[in-house]
Amino acid sequence: MSSVSIQLLVLAGIAVFLIIKLRSVLGTRDGFEPTAAAPAGRASAPTVIDGALDEDITDHAPDEASRDALAAMKGAEPDFNVTEFLKGARGAYEMILMAFDKAEIDSIRPFTGPEVEASFDAAVADRMARGLTVTSTFMGIRELSLTEARFDRTTKRAEVSIRFTGELIRAVKNAEGQVVEGNATAIQRQREVWAFSRLMGTGDPNWQLVAISD
Repeated sequence: MSSVSIQLLVLAGIAVFLIIKLRSVLGTRDGFEPTAAAPAGRASAPTVIDGALDEDITDHAPDEASRDALAAMKGAEPDFNVTEFLKGARGAYEMILMAFDKAEIDSIRPFTGPEVEASFDAAVADRMARGLTVTSTFMGIRELSLTEARFDRTTKRAEVSIRFTGELIRAVKNAEGQVVEGNATAIQRQREVWAFSRLMGTGDPNWQLVAISD
């Protein structure tokens, strides 16, 4: 077997692994690990579920409204766990970013809402039309925190927003291989808020990325 054939088989194996891994992260009820405690601020009544303090909520919720929303999510779906949900965010963040940079949008379509999917498609199409390519290496997440949680008790639609500070080496190159954006050697920090959403208490366990903001 030629070296080219072996390389293709290896790349195919990696692609299948990433798709399976992404499904395991986003396609479970636990879903998406916080690295910081809830921010300091005005003290308010702790979240109490079945007469006991729910530290799974109070450890991560930034405000009273978010605590109430997370408690309601647990009411609609008792197996929901905030800590376990956030743990998966690290893997989901990396894989979605890398799939976007590699223009492999098809592998993440089940995990993106319509608006995010459309924006990804448009960005990749524009990049290809201009003859641009992206090289990127994910270095890790410096900070991750839950910034807001919302829950519609009528529709049971949940939305959890997470602030990521990621570190990566990323460069956009033109057709001649010249770097036109970013840096091919230096680590850059990227700060964004990603909002994930899904219907709680239904048969579909998939969380979808529905919005990205600064």
